[in-house]
Amino acid sequence: QVALVEFGGGTVQAGGSLRLSCVASGRTFSNYDMGWFRQAPGKEREFVASIMWSGGSTYADSGKGRFTISRDNAKNMVSLQMSSLKPEDTAVYYCAARHYIDPVFGSWGQGTQVTVSS
Repeated sequence: QVALVEFGGGTVQAGGSLRLSCVASGRTFSNYDMGWFRQAPGKEREFVASIMWSGGSTYADSGKGRFTISRDNAKNMVSLQMSSLKPEDTAVYYCAARHYIDPVFGSWGQGTQVTVSS
């Protein structure tokens, strides 16, 4: 497994922007697909975005056009740039990693809180 540490969460007003980052250690980062998930109070964890080891990205409908996922293999880092934030984006955001041959994300960070005030 790979160890993941997220940072960059905080409180922002609706319409604002925030950038989350996640640093990985312990394995060859470039062999891993990386993802961001979130969990709001009282709700199940949901997919936000992912970026493959090859660079291709996928987004949940909720974030399309507002969120951008990127990775820097030299820094073992994946980031999520969030703009036009809405109160419904409030959640704990988790970074996750999946070796490119694995079917599921098996490594998770501790989460970082994002709060969007109206």
